Amino acid sequence: MIIEPRSARGDLTRLATLATELVALKPDLIVTQGSPAAQAAKKATSTIAIVMATSGDAVGAGLVASLARPGGNVTGLSFLGTDLGTKRLELLKETAVKASRIAFLANPAIIPEAITFKNLQSADAALDVTTELVEVRSPEEFESAFAAVAHGRFDAALLSANSSLIPYAQKIVLLAARHRLPVMYSWRDFPEAGGLMSYGVNVSDLFRRAATYVDKILKGAKPSDLPVEQPTKFELVINLKAAKQIGLTIPPNVLARADRVIR
Repeated sequence: MIIEPRSARGDLTRLATLATELVALKPDLIVTQGSPAAQAAKKATSTIAIVMATSGDAVGAGLVASLARPGGNVTGLSFLGTDLGTKRLELLKETAVKASRIAFLANPAIIPEAITFKNLQSADAALDVTTELVEVRSPEEFESAFAAVAHGRFDAALLSANSSLIPYAQKIVLLAARHRLPVMYSWRDFPEAGGLMSYGVNVSDLFRRAATYVDKILKGAKPSDLPVEQPTKFELVINLKAAKQIGLTIPPNVLARADRVIR
């Protein structure tokens, strides 16, 4: 087996070029991380099989016709990124009880992130908060984004479920700590890097599950016949060191629900 890795390093404008480059190599299949990468691959080929290791909303992003019957050449995993946004907002509000103005750090050009923001706004009234979008279109913009959050006097923030940001976890959690800002993340990699908390699926598990799709397709299965899988296990990870660093006390009712506590 020959694997040809490519990375846009957080720059979505490079995805189309990388997808075209990979298609020219005539691979047996393409594995993608994140909806934008899957969209770029789908646009570049309608014949080569595409396996999504992660996708926030495969149907909403136009990647598959439905989860049960994907159709076309794309299948894989969808991690409910848009649906889980509201749950993350609830947990953040329970943790930072006095927070009323919440920043959503996201790239609205990514369809699942735009859908998530609408869902968050719909939940605002019930949670007695106001969620506002702070655009971050590349990893290089996080410093200015956190400065804007500080200048705008936000009480807390949610980071989008864009899995391509995981390599930048250390940089992002340091910026959050510098501004003493409670931030809810989607991936456990962030609290493990020193961030406050996360709620979502384990991205490593998603890639392991994606490997089963690769195996089936290489053995002759068609992507259109393989239903898109959704995760059934979600984990809440809390970093008490990070909480202490920003002067936040985690309420006992939230702490009791944590699947993992980093002390």
